[in-house]
Amino acid sequence: MKVRVNPEVELALKENRPVIALESTIISHGMPYPQNVETALNVEKIIRDHGGVPATVGIIDGVGVVGLTKDEIEEFGKRGMAIPKVSRRDIPVICAKGGWGASTVATTMIFAALAGVEFFVTGGIGGVHRGAEKTMDVSADLEELGRTNVTVICAGAKAILDLPKTLEVLETKGVPVLGYQTAELPAFYTRTSGLKVDYELKDAAEAASIVKAKRDLGLDGGVLITNPIPEEYSMDPAIINGVIDEAIKEMDAKGITGKQCTPFLLAKVAEITEGRSLASNIRLVYNNAAVGTEIAKEYAKLK
Repeated sequence: MKVRVNPEVELALKENRPVIALESTIISHGMPYPQNVETALNVEKIIRDHGGVPATVGIIDGVGVVGLTKDEIEEFGKRGMAIPKVSRRDIPVICAKGGWGASTVATTMIFAALAGVEFFVTGGIGGVHRGAEKTMDVSADLEELGRTNVTVICAGAKAILDLPKTLEVLETKGVPVLGYQTAELPAFYTRTSGLKVDYELKDAAEAASIVKAKRDLGLDGGVLITNPIPEEYSMDPAIINGVIDEAIKEMDAKGITGKQCTPFLLAKVAEITEGRSLASNIRLVYNNAAVGTEIAKEYAKLK
């Protein structure tokens, strides 16, 4: 077996009920224990309340798991950053060594696709980092979106990134970037970015129909559905962008590079904003879980 699928998830897939994948990096690297576990379980509850089945993804003892149990989520939370972040390149090493791994967007997509899960909810995707023209720092998430058949619902790319370049790469990879009831790309902490999405979705049914059309046509690759953070939790763009600039300067001064960039920047932004950015992050994930489940339900009707 390539992955271990939770029996509840397996049954839901057989019965054509909506299943929504979730990443585990947000548990191990996103926030401290026990807040990380509480948040993860709340996201799963929101999915269930909307009529879906959650499937949190991770690697345990060298095996990809689609549908972590409550006890396993608790263990991910307790171990925290002692569990390595695992992207595509890391999977063979972690699995060969029989280790534990926290799934990034890319890894979650890989295991979700292997299990037959179409929909995946997260906070924000990785993308092209600022200054990438010198560092070539481009997240593997974009490559995965271009090749793996999973629909990702998020609040846009993380605001710490170069959003125009991220959109350019997504276009090159042939990934449809759709806005859920918005014509503008959300910027994670804020509802606006000044950048246009490829198409504005009016509702969950329209989103599902586009995903099904892509699959029926045999066009491999993901679909990116961007869903703005609720207005009441959106942060002032001028303030948050100033904070991000400050965090990036400190990161550069400390020589932090590669996959350590995003955790450092998110933690630094949370520190500077005295936790307000983290609270916004949590709320946008909750919102994405609700919208993603509604889209998955509409997709199940079409199948």
